[in-house]
Amino acid sequence: MQHWIAKSEPEVYPWSQLVADRSTAWTGIRSAEARNNLRAKRLGDRVLFYHSNTGKEVVGVAAVVREAYADPTAEGDPRWLAVDLAPVQPLSRPVTLAAFKADPLLADTKLVKQGRVSVSPISAAQFARVMALGA
Repeated sequence: MQHWIAKSEPEVYPWSQLVADRSTAWTGIRSAEARNNLRAKRLGDRVLFYHSNTGKEVVGVAAVVREAYADPTAEGDPRWLAVDLAPVQPLSRPVTLAAFKADPLLADTKLVKQGRVSVSPISAAQFARVMALGA
């Protein structure tokens, strides 16, 4: 199993909406690096759901329930992909960007080093650390 971070502005699509919807198509990604990360996701991979811009914190864990397919919002451009995510569990305590920066294990994540990438990998050890901080 691989682990990821996916960012969403809470004003656009918050964790609570994913929970209410029970699953969603993760569309609208228009970065080559993020697209490649979407392509690499496999069924069951775990995804840390990060509220960007407002909050700047991981608030829950989702799972990949459908692997990469043509993004229906890409107006027929086959370069862009989407995956489907479903909620697994909320974190008891959000894990903030400040906590990532302050933690030696998490400070090396792409969330900290390349903050503009909307979908990025995270190691199993880093994922476990976020889960511990959010417990």
